[in-house]
Amino acid sequence: MTTDPRLYLDQELSSAARLPLGREESHYLINVMRRSAGDTVRLFNGRDGEWRAEIADANKKHAMLDLAEQTRQQAGVPDLDLLFAPVKRAKTDLIVEKATELGVKRIRPVTTTRTQSERINEDRFRSIAREAAEQTERLDLPEIVPLAKLDRVLDSWDETRTLIYCDEAGDDGARPWGGDDGRAAAMRDMLGGPGPAAILIGPEGGFSPQERDRLRQLDFVRPVSLGPRILRAETAAIAALTLWQSACGDWS
Repeated sequence: MTTDPRLYLDQELSSAARLPLGREESHYLINVMRRSAGDTVRLFNGRDGEWRAEIADANKKHAMLDLAEQTRQQAGVPDLDLLFAPVKRAKTDLIVEKATELGVKRIRPVTTTRTQSERINEDRFRSIAREAAEQTERLDLPEIVPLAKLDRVLDSWDETRTLIYCDEAGDDGARPWGGDDGRAAAMRDMLGGPGPAAILIGPEGGFSPQERDRLRQLDFVRPVSLGPRILRAETAAIAALTLWQSACGDWS
């Protein structure tokens, strides 16, 4: 595999085109990666596949690229959304990064009764997703959907998309995490075939009884368990995405 740097550019990519790089991309390529005129770089924009380009002109603040050839055709990812309740900043950043690496099409933060943070930085999410896509050979970026309340998201849900609800609680309100009765079946046993899907991960304190009751009453929701241990939100997201991709996604 080539070791050429890989950059996402929101510009049209076509044969023999000459593209100027912005200051941030020029700094990364010339100062961080220490490339110079004559070196090659790989480019993608989420639409036109991947292209090999040559650095035609370079200084510390400016670089110009000449496109040479397309090296990969455009390919998408499975139609999978990740819904999650934002947690502390570092953990939320990790969720966005790993969701991108694991091939999520849309990242949809939601607020719940026990959500720790009700503010997100969409630009920061996009920056994290761009870097993850550049490093993992992905040919597109996930869509970052604005933060919304879970109730409103459920009210307008497209019922052709299965919502896989990671529910670690039992039904006994007098016992920690609801005890053992009423636990959902293992996720690996509840997955269907390919098709539009979404995974819902709750906050570190779990879903409220009212949220859990509503989710379990909806026909498009499929409650699942991720095992006998209560996972942290970021661990649950990674585990659920891994299970789905291995069974229903593009890992095969």
